[in-house]
Amino acid sequence: MSIYKKVLAADFSRLHPMLQKRYAFEESVFRASGTMNRITGGPKWLFPLFLWGARRKFVFPESGTAISFTIVNSSFVSLAGNEEIHWERKFSFPNKTRYFNALMSLDEKQMVVKDYLGEPPLFYSDLGFTVEDGGALKIESLDQRLVLGKIEISLPKFLQGLATVVESYDERSEVFRITVDVKNPLIGTVCSYEGEFTEDA
Repeated sequence: MSIYKKVLAADFSRLHPMLQKRYAFEESVFRASGTMNRITGGPKWLFPLFLWGARRKFVFPESGTAISFTIVNSSFVSLAGNEEIHWERKFSFPNKTRYFNALMSLDEKQMVVKDYLGEPPLFYSDLGFTVEDGGALKIESLDQRLVLGKIEISLPKFLQGLATVVESYDERSEVFRITVDVKNPLIGTVCSYEGEFTEDA
């Protein structure tokens, strides 16, 4: 049983059937491609921080419209015997390719998804999963930590990037739709994007 089925428990059956298929991971790899209609970065004075993050396949400074996008989710069993899901999100800007990668696993005691962002990881967040009316999946960040090698430092709320992700399936257009907003209590939007994608044949 996938980590997403475990964390949602009975609510998993409320997801749209296409989202159930996507997050059940009966196949070990999910590949899809599409277009991000809009990508918005944070304030320009954070450019050095975004550039540093881009080197670790985390945040990036670019913005744009109609940006080609691919996603690869790979499920595997770690050496400790736990299921982990690797997320590779690739954004193909006209003159640069950027990534937003992560590694997720399940904390079965707290029943939250553990999300390590970047390669090697720079940032950690607990994730809460809920199902919205209409079968959309909503993901929200909870407690967060800065990752410095083997050291993890808890972040106060005013330093956190609080993410809200909504993924749905549009039956009329036969596409997955995604909206992502990451905000900080002090500076506002850190990054956001929205678009659509279809599973590769």
